[in-house]
Amino acid sequence: MPSLKLDTRELAEQYDVISDKQFEHGKLLLADLRVTSGLRVLDVGCGTGRLGEYAASELVGEQHGEVVGVEPLALRVDIARQRVLTNRTANHHVHIGRAENLSQFEDASFDIVYLNSVYHWLADKRPVLAEAFRVLKPTGRLGISVASKDRPHDIQRVLQDVLVEHALYRDATGATPHRVGFSELGSQLEGAGFLIDQIILRSFADVFPNAEAVLDFNSASSFGNYLTDYTPDTRERVLASLRQRFTALQTAEGIVACRHLLFAVASKPVAGKPA
Repeated sequence: MPSLKLDTRELAEQYDVISDKQFEHGKLLLADLRVTSGLRVLDVGCGTGRLGEYAASELVGEQHGEVVGVEPLALRVDIARQRVLTNRTANHHVHIGRAENLSQFEDASFDIVYLNSVYHWLADKRPVLAEAFRVLKPTGRLGISVASKDRPHDIQRVLQDVLVEHALYRDATGATPHRVGFSELGSQLEGAGFLIDQIILRSFADVFPNAEAVLDFNSASSFGNYLTDYTPDTRERVLASLRQRFTALQTAEGIVACRHLLFAVASKPVAGKPA
């Protein structure tokens, strides 16, 4: 289980700079959700607030729309709040909070709830989906982007090979540890009472300038959890092997790695109406 106590100011600031990949596919998720003017939107696991800021300033409109972000990592909340102040985005608010407990929000108080690159960090999906269902208005929409268990990222494949090489026969914490498959995600959404509008797989070709950039991306994205379930000596050996493997993949354009994500949109039904 990833720890929420390993984040640092340096990692939080680094993530704010290098999170273009999450930001760009997050915009695709918002398009799938049809986020438009006047809606009240909840950004669960908002990180440093980049996507929430985009939704607040570009999509929902300052006059009637609102975006509220919740994030358990206080250092990232600080950056998100500073972003709000710097950009003077009056309809964007950020709070410390967790996906499993949205008790600060009333029932049926949001039109849209989304989790962008968050779901694969959550071990128990049931309370997360139950809370999203509770705070959504009838006909409100839930959006999720999540790493695919059926098609692991190229970076994940390299990591798994290295772990086997070092006789470490298990997944490493800090590498999207709670990924889901297509059917599994569908069952989870339906079990929580949602009507599924779509689940699609999208693939992205990411380019990193060098091996160190790959490792920095994983460390900042995992809020300090990358390979920390191993002893320091073992972690350093694994990191050294990863540097070698990724350096071997270097081309003139950089290191190209494919990333595979499931994008789901589901709706909360109106009580008493058949599915």
